[in-house]
Amino acid sequence: MQELINLVMHVVHFILKIDVHLVAITSQYGAWSYAILFLIVFAETGFVVTPFLPGDSLLFAAGALAALGTLDLTVLMLLLFIAAVVGDAVNYHIGKSMGPKVLSGKYRFLKKEYLDKTQAFYDKYGVKTIIIARFVPIVRTFAPFMAGVGNMHYGRFVTYNIVGALLWVLICCLAGYFFGNIPVVKKNFGLVVLGIIFVSVLPMAIEILRVKLASRQKA
Repeated sequence: MQELINLVMHVVHFILKIDVHLVAITSQYGAWSYAILFLIVFAETGFVVTPFLPGDSLLFAAGALAALGTLDLTVLMLLLFIAAVVGDAVNYHIGKSMGPKVLSGKYRFLKKEYLDKTQAFYDKYGVKTIIIARFVPIVRTFAPFMAGVGNMHYGRFVTYNIVGALLWVLICCLAGYFFGNIPVVKKNFGLVVLGIIFVSVLPMAIEILRVKLASRQKA
């Protein structure tokens, strides 16, 4: 439990200072910063063991840096779009190779609560989950994995994967580009980013609460 608390505190601290971290990265690594951002987005979407990596917040902060001229917006969005598409594709194939047995709860590195949350999304939105989940932390990481587990038709998955990645990168990066350097936003950047994450998670929390209340009423 203490390890989980420490991890959460570390992630929150990183998010609150994400603009500072990105400035340091771009200052130190220059053009290699694109590769670092690519790898972070790829890992967050491509591996079920890394749902804690920043997604929306990273894209927003990167867009804000692009507005300052630190990063090229077109190159940034193109690379992050590719990272998001490839990451989901890898995650899909990992899920497909592991199969339905992952739902047994025997794999300790797969939190059953995350799988259940993702399954609730699929129950409500169907294949559209691949798009909608792009804007929901944690579910974003598990949605393509569960699509593979459920053996979703790959052609359909690819279509929704591309559309979802395109919308996610465009909306988050452009939001950072146009609003990230407004004085009041810049002054409270970390809190704004946390607010974005809170709004992203809120629909999922409400839906889970609704399902639990409904199940209790039936019982």
